[in-house]
Amino acid sequence: MDWDKLRVFHAVAEAGSFTHAGELLNLSQSAVSRQISALEESLNLPLFHRHARGLILTEQGELLYQTARDVFSRLAMTEALLTESRERAQGPLKITTTVAFGSLWLTPRIKDFLDSFPDITVTMVLFDGELDLAMREADIAIRMMPPRQPDLVQRHLLSMNYSVYASPAYLERHGMPKSPDDLDNHRLIIYGDGTRVSAPVSDVNWLLEAGASPDRPRRPVLEVNNIYGIYRAVKSGLGIAAMPDYLSSETDTLVHILPELKGPKIDAYFVYPEELRNSKRITVFRDFLLSKIAETL
Repeated sequence: MDWDKLRVFHAVAEAGSFTHAGELLNLSQSAVSRQISALEESLNLPLFHRHARGLILTEQGELLYQTARDVFSRLAMTEALLTESRERAQGPLKITTTVAFGSLWLTPRIKDFLDSFPDITVTMVLFDGELDLAMREADIAIRMMPPRQPDLVQRHLLSMNYSVYASPAYLERHGMPKSPDDLDNHRLIIYGDGTRVSAPVSDVNWLLEAGASPDRPRRPVLEVNNIYGIYRAVKSGLGIAAMPDYLSSETDTLVHILPELKGPKIDAYFVYPEELRNSKRITVFRDFLLSKIAETL
């Protein structure tokens, strides 16, 4: 297969249209369309279903796309490793972690990292699901559970628990719960159900059952599908919620209540592909994380 045509095909499959792919490749829409048509003719099979709303890969197109995606991701990784200086950390670094950890703990500290390593360009992808590191959807992941993907290097960062918080305004209005069974009479905010993304930890809604009577199930006032949303709702004075201890340095405006209640243990991991084991960018960011964790957690 012609390499240039394969490159155009990969861009079209990623973008979902000839027009958007042309913008990425600095080609006209007609030039992109001609390249795809020529590739289809050389293979004697269609690669896209063409619709008014865009392009959809055929079964054969999907097979070619998966292979092309693998090839281009490995080329990108190789290019990064070839251009990276072993003496000086530089180049792009794509980091993924959960919405809450990224928004509330990591993002406020990333300035210190970039001040120390100005030749590294950081991209952060905050997502409660798992990006595919082997396919270069990110270089590094900070995950709140062991990685399920094979062939990944992992390092345990820290262990934490969940604690219970409320805002001063909420407690002034609804009173301070003195024991876990008092939560029956309070407004609870929990992790939302019915989403495609799995919960960040197992038994995430343990607060619904802490000290509760089996014959009086608790009903939450609000369900939110990420911990950052729960944090914002608690801060607004809406109710009480359990949140991970890594938020402790960010919850100075909240009240830690029922300290005897501890939820499920969280183990955070630093994860990256085996191919990046000797990358200077990975090493310096790992050391930065460990130093910040030692300072604040």
